[in-house]
Amino acid sequence: MCGFAGFSRNNLPDSLEVIKAMGRQIIHRGPDQDDCYLDEGMALCFRRLSIIDLEGGGQPILNEDGSKVLVFNGEIYNYRAIREDLLKKGHIFKSASDSEVLLHGYEEYGGRGLLDKLRGMYAFAIWDKNEGKLFAARDIFGIKPFYYYKRDGEFLFGSEIKSFLEHPRFVKELNEARLPDWLCFEYLPDSETMFKNVYKLPSGCYLEYQRGELKVERYYEVAYHIDESKSLEDWEKAITETFADSVEAHKIADVEVGCFLSSGVDSSYVVKEVAKVQQDVKTFSVGYEEEKYSELPYAEDFSKTVGVPNIANKISADDFFGMAGKIQYYMDEPLPNPSEVPLYFLAQNAAKHVKVVLSGEGADELFGGYPMYLAGGHFADYCKKVPRFLRKAAGAVAGVLPDFKGKHFLVCGAMEPYERFMRCNYVFHWKERQRYLKKDYGAGNPALLTKPLFDRVSQLDEPTQLQYVDMYSWMLYDILQKADRMSMANSLELRVPFLDKKMLELAVQIPARYRAANETTKIALRSAAIKQLPERTANKKKLGFPVPLNDWLRMDKYYQMVREKFEGEIAGQFFKKEAILQLLDDHKSGKKLNMKKIWTIYTFILWYEEFFVLR
Repeated sequence: MCGFAGFSRNNLPDSLEVIKAMGRQIIHRGPDQDDCYLDEGMALCFRRLSIIDLEGGGQPILNEDGSKVLVFNGEIYNYRAIREDLLKKGHIFKSASDSEVLLHGYEEYGGRGLLDKLRGMYAFAIWDKNEGKLFAARDIFGIKPFYYYKRDGEFLFGSEIKSFLEHPRFVKELNEARLPDWLCFEYLPDSETMFKNVYKLPSGCYLEYQRGELKVERYYEVAYHIDESKSLEDWEKAITETFADSVEAHKIADVEVGCFLSSGVDSSYVVKEVAKVQQDVKTFSVGYEEEKYSELPYAEDFSKTVGVPNIANKISADDFFGMAGKIQYYMDEPLPNPSEVPLYFLAQNAAKHVKVVLSGEGADELFGGYPMYLAGGHFADYCKKVPRFLRKAAGAVAGVLPDFKGKHFLVCGAMEPYERFMRCNYVFHWKERQRYLKKDYGAGNPALLTKPLFDRVSQLDEPTQLQYVDMYSWMLYDILQKADRMSMANSLELRVPFLDKKMLELAVQIPARYRAANETTKIALRSAAIKQLPERTANKKKLGFPVPLNDWLRMDKYYQMVREKFEGEIAGQFFKKEAILQLLDDHKSGKKLNMKKIWTIYTFILWYEEFFVLR
């Protein structure tokens, strides 16, 4: 696990000093080694966290004649098999690292051919000096980040946006027109970022940059091929075998590997599988001083049951609020998901003991873990039974009536799946956001931003459509974003064995009735897990990271802390102060539960302060 940055030199004076400074901005991603590469066309820097081939795996890596150079962040889990094939074809290796496999693989198979062979998490760039071409790619899930900046002939790229701040030709501008979309989703669900002219390379995509021209292409598409012929027992067996193989692959390292452990089935399943082959695997859990919000009793009970040590830490409200601004700096893009804060402290504690942890991210999206997928099934049944014109009529009538049980279902039942996608209005509903924004940006319905994803899979059932869209939006821009940033902020490599190519190839075959149905989520996965875990763990409802933020925002100390920001200059630049202060006061008095909206605005202010005021 590492970090890199680079830029097309474009006659920039002092390029060596600039690229070194860019590398220093991401030292947290790789404190073990740093190095640079410079030629007439390209500057590259690399920060290394040593995991495989501790002595010989340094970067940037050059090929035999020095015409091609690689920087790479991630792990290639099948690198040994690819290496053997390359050795047979006459390639000469200087190291035993997975990094060098990418460079020789690019030479042998070409860019697209190499990507088709890879199993792992990765973002990498290969500069071909002779052709003057940069080839870069991101893994099929988007576990590892890749950003690029293109403006007025300048091209920069790297693992984190903050490295761009050191480039003298980087123009730091807020992408203010996207603020309304961000307020609805809590992230931008496309390739844009909240920095103007800075883009995310989408998951499963590669780019080529040559002589000022940029091309971005998709090389991998999630494709469902539902197999109705197998029983639940068949899927249980397939999950058990495939997941055991994935965990074994994800354990490859020349350093000790630990595990994150919450109270849920996903992380518990990971721990159980690792414990089969690694005695006394260290597990790490986090909780709160407020016991009713803490998952620690569950985690500690499970670790005792399976016989592995558990190292836990508790965080306080002071810890939470004290790190909030710094966490937004590490995030690069503003993200108001409160669970990122305990995740930061969890990673901080784990990094004192190990360099690598395995975690349970991705199981919900692949195997049907969110209640939203159950709701999708209910809507699908309703749409099958009731003609469209009747649903439209019922929704129109329900919409103008006072609140009653079932009103939301009737209103949403008149909509198309993309229109009722709850993540489009996850924080602020698009029809209310202008009440709080100072300017009218002319932004439309955010559902239109994810409609193209729904259109790609319109032939599938609604729960499957929702899972697909989540993989390309929520999981990519929220779940994996915070997982990477919070772990790497503490120089800790986080691996996600559910997000494995073979696990995905299995998951896309499982029928919806074995994913989320009959008020039960992750049916097939839970059935496989219950063979390995205590029943109370396998069947436990999903909690995520419960946070006592609702209560804290009503305490005078933290209420005043937020109020100070809401009354400040930054808030006044973007929001109607009276309206956002009303949100805060209504929450404090108990009139409404406004925690999510308050924290979203507060987070944006902290993020803006970090990047546009303090730096």
